[in-house]
Amino acid sequence: MELLLNEILTDLTTELSLTESSDIAILKSKVKNSIREVKRTRNYLSHHTEEFIWKDMERYYSNIRELALYDYNQIGAEGQLSMNENGVSRSWKDRKECLMGIVPFVSGI
Repeated sequence: MELLLNEILTDLTTELSLTESSDIAILKSKVKNSIREVKRTRNYLSHHTEEFIWKDMERYYSNIRELALYDYNQIGAEGQLSMNENGVSRSWKDRKECLMGIVPFVSGI
């Protein structure tokens, strides 16, 4: 997972033009959390190997990236539904949209 984390972190650091180590550290925590959330959503079963999980998680690069970026951009505006200041209106999409297309594994009873 470290390769996936570093790839997403590098891409977002470049995209956001982050240079401060504190900002990069915050972004890294958002990427790590996003990886954990996608992994939890996938609900891997006990027979899934680490190699299978890693390859499968790579398929969700864009979901992980989008979720990390969403969470990073929410810093200071957590829970805000909309904002209007000096003629600029801002509203946020539902965070769950970042997880669209991620289907969990299910086991039979």
